[in-house]
Amino acid sequence: MTTRSTPDTRPAQRRSGSRAGSSWRLPVALIVLSLIPVVFGFVRLVEIAGGPQVMPENPRIDASPSPVVIHVVGAALYAFVGAFQFSARLRRRHLAWHRKAGRVLVVAGSAVALSGLWMTLFYSGAPGGALLWAVRLTVSSAMFVFIGLGFAAVRRRDIPAHRAWMIRAYALALGAGTQIFTEGIGEAIAGTGDLSKGISVSSAWVINAAIAEWAVRRHA
Repeated sequence: MTTRSTPDTRPAQRRSGSRAGSSWRLPVALIVLSLIPVVFGFVRLVEIAGGPQVMPENPRIDASPSPVVIHVVGAALYAFVGAFQFSARLRRRHLAWHRKAGRVLVVAGSAVALSGLWMTLFYSGAPGGALLWAVRLTVSSAMFVFIGLGFAAVRRRDIPAHRAWMIRAYALALGAGTQIFTEGIGEAIAGTGDLSKGISVSSAWVINAAIAEWAVRRHA
């Protein structure tokens, strides 16, 4: 008497588990990268609200705190919620959530870009000199434009273009996370002058933009 053998599904289960794990690695990495600047931002909000002074005083913020509040809250929402948009598994299984979260991210990302633009134009005497001023102006404007192009692309059902523009915008938004590393390296090599700060801070946005462009072209 022979018995019919059942197929071994263990390899398929392992592959499924591997795909599920890899789908969450990038969102988790993005959240970790943005965690430190978001924490610093909320410490500043506590100070603005009348809490204990922990960070160095900034007369520009004390004189006009509203843009900082908008920037910090918008950046936290954009960084954390936006990270989950990079999970292909989540997008496929929860498309409605992806679309609703995307609308929220358009508003949050635009608030980050416009408040950053406002602070660049009207907060005088910020460290970094003319170089960093020009780069901040460019990055804030580019992020706002990229979000607009991504939104327009999805409205016309051009999903590849939508994905590409949103990746570029998100990469610029996460510049503060990369700056933790580039500023530390820049200070160790060249000190804390305006030129050193301008180069080290700007290089973080260049790195993020290059990685985003690589990701867009690789996916395409």
